Amino acid sequence: MKLNAISASAGLTLASLVGSALAGATYTLTEDIVGDSFYDSFNFEAIPDPTLGRVNYVDEATAKALNLSFATHDTFIIRADDTTVLNATGNGRNSVRIRSNNQYTTHVAVFDMQHIPEGCGTWPAVWETNEPNWPNGGEVDIFEGVNNVGPNQSTLHTSNNCTIPPFTTQTGTTLTTNCSYAFDYNEGCAVELATNNSYGPAFNRIGGGWYAMERTNDYINVWFWERSDPCAPPDVTCGASTVDTSQWGIASAHFPNTQCDFASHFGLNNIIINLTFCGAKAGNATLYSAAGCPSDCVTYVDKNPSAFKDAYFQFSSIKVYT
Repeated sequence: MKLNAISASAGLTLASLVGSALAGATYTLTEDIVGDSFYDSFNFEAIPDPTLGRVNYVDEATAKALNLSFATHDTFIIRADDTTVLNATGNGRNSVRIRSNNQYTTHVAVFDMQHIPEGCGTWPAVWETNEPNWPNGGEVDIFEGVNNVGPNQSTLHTSNNCTIPPFTTQTGTTLTTNCSYAFDYNEGCAVELATNNSYGPAFNRIGGGWYAMERTNDYINVWFWERSDPCAPPDVTCGASTVDTSQWGIASAHFPNTQCDFASHFGLNNIIINLTFCGAKAGNATLYSAAGCPSDCVTYVDKNPSAFKDAYFQFSSIKVYT
């Protein structure tokens, strides 16, 4: 598109989108969550799955007893059961859902992830919301996917009257623009990242990488850098005490506030990390079949525990900056 062919008003809009995409700020480390400190910073939610998945979320004591969660000095793992054949009329597959004790508004969260859950029927996510105030408090899905199908999608879910522009300055591709939970079965406004290595087995083969999310009242940005990416910012890869997002380059997913008042659509949010199975998304018959997965989702999850030996999150750290 030639800039001299853009109207004055359109040019101003384009300039504002580019400006917000490249804005950035400096933030100071307020939480450094590594190893055993995950147990101090998060609580285990043994709750019915809101997405109606074939899952049984267990509490912390059960997770530790069943080896579904463990930590070393520099690693934290949460995983699903991979040994039990399930009864069709019984509980779903044991798994873990954790929620941060602290809540955040304007902040940066950096997730150093070595491994993410893989397998047909899996639906892992790293996201932020305020469960009792959903959707009014907003939701940011930083990392999410189903059935091993990449790339990652980063998505906003909100109350009514919130949209994003179809084109903006980002390396990813905007798929949907209406963020309202009431539109199109809560599809949200989603951006597909540019690289397949951002999700699934491809992510694990490269040793993972870093996801980062910056939330402000003007924009929400998500970045992904592969483990060996020479362009990954040093303040991210070294876990610096301060980060400067203005030096991080163009975001993988950029959500500007040009068509949505973020201040009124997003409130105090917790970080949530969970692994469910099937449910509204991974269990969608069309999506499940398109991924090349066998049988139907629930039957497969019930009868094939060994298929989930790689269904686990492995974190080196989560760092929160404010």
